[in-house]
Amino acid sequence: MESKRILIADDHFAIRAGVRLLLSNEFSNVEFGEATDAREVLEKLAHDRWDLIILDINMPGRNGFDILKQLRDDRNPTPVLVFSMHREELVALRALKAGASGYLSKDAADTELPKAVRQLLAGGKYITMPVAELMASQLQNPGSEAPHELLSDREYQTFLLLASGKTVSQIAEELSLGVSTVSTYRVRILEKMGMKNNAELT
Repeated sequence: MESKRILIADDHFAIRAGVRLLLSNEFSNVEFGEATDAREVLEKLAHDRWDLIILDINMPGRNGFDILKQLRDDRNPTPVLVFSMHREELVALRALKAGASGYLSKDAADTELPKAVRQLLAGGKYITMPVAELMASQLQNPGSEAPHELLSDREYQTFLLLASGKTVSQIAEELSLGVSTVSTYRVRILEKMGMKNNAELT
């Protein structure tokens, strides 16, 4: 079987190493590459052929949603498995709508990651049963989106970080943005979601 090339995009060394180790034990014919931010991902895509990208949503600077949008704009057909710490009901549908070929929570990596990778390398899509149920629910009840679905991708990423307990200053540093910019996102998020403070967001 022809060798496959997988790009692991995550800003945490331990995650990249863990994914590489787990998949190396399952696939004998895979070459790996690594990227720690959007710039590295796009550089590696420009210079090499990849059969799959395993992509974290939360990375410094441009986030995973930005990368999905760039791939779509460039008409790049490389399949993307979004691999995130966030619960499926918060991120999966947005990632799939943005062009991802699959979504997997990091909590399920040990059992599901090899299965997801096998599916995507074979040209398929990968979603878990809870995500399939979410998709079915939205099809049956169009217009029933949760308030967070009203947010832009950058607002959404800020929302997730606020809800995890991070301060505006911490988020600004993590996303390489100005404190005033993140504060503006926070105001918009609260307005769109009809909430008054971070505690309600959480």
